Amino acid sequence: MKTKAICSFFVLFAIVAGIGATTPAAFADPHGIETADNDLAVPGCGETEVGCYTPNILTVDVGHIVTMTNTDSTGIHTFTSGTVDGFAPSPDGIFDSGMLMKPGDSFDYNADTVGEFPFFCTLHVWMQGVLIVQEAAAEEEMMMEEEVMEETMEEETMMEDVELMVTITESAMGDGTHVYLEFSEIHVNYEMIGMQNDEEIFTIPGHAMEMTSDHHIDAVGTPESPLDIKIVSLGIGPPDAEDDWTGPTGTIDTIQIVPEFGTIAMMVLAVAIISIVAVTAKSRIIPRF
Repeated sequence: MKTKAICSFFVLFAIVAGIGATTPAAFADPHGIETADNDLAVPGCGETEVGCYTPNILTVDVGHIVTMTNTDSTGIHTFTSGTVDGFAPSPDGIFDSGMLMKPGDSFDYNADTVGEFPFFCTLHVWMQGVLIVQEAAAEEEMMMEEEVMEETMEEETMMEDVELMVTITESAMGDGTHVYLEFSEIHVNYEMIGMQNDEEIFTIPGHAMEMTSDHHIDAVGTPESPLDIKIVSLGIGPPDAEDDWTGPTGTIDTIQIVPEFGTIAMMVLAVAIISIVAVTAKSRIIPRF
């Protein structure tokens, strides 16, 4: 039992030590730049698809370690920060690998300052690249913004594909008309436009919070002068966020309001009955004794 316990302790110690040894390298998150092969590192290589370095432009977060490696099987190269005017180099002293004599020789640079840092090879000044150091997590924030934009565009596309419908129900009420609207979606912003005798007599803006809305209008339709009502969608969304409205816009439906035939017939019948009663009353014969 004692031997097993000692062995278990050494195994656990080895695992912890191994993790401790590998943690710095794992969390350093190094980024690398490599030289092009000697056959490709020729004047004009910066204009080619391969480039003079791989990659020719590297973007890292501030605090990352950038490893610059000579992978040319026959050439000697440097990674020297600065610019080149024609064939006249101007190193700026930010970093310089010195001569990397053979394949596999490398230089580590701690990218601790935000900015763009051009670099070149002092032995082959046409070999030029750029190291871009950005604020930490800037790339992740950019990716998140792009994802949000994509999701927003997808939602807008889905909303544009929505088939918006409305059911219009009307009824006479006093000297006016009561109009009840039921939409197929919530938060519909709309205008209700009334036309009579080829003239626009009202335009009423509205918002259907829970798919339904109703209005009382001071107008009635007649057989000679019907009332036409048109519902126009302005977009779907909260009423105070017009810039964010989505969905279909334009005319959804129209209805023409005229008195129902049954109602007119009942009115005529009632008048006829009253007239008959009145005539009967006037024509009643009273017997004499």
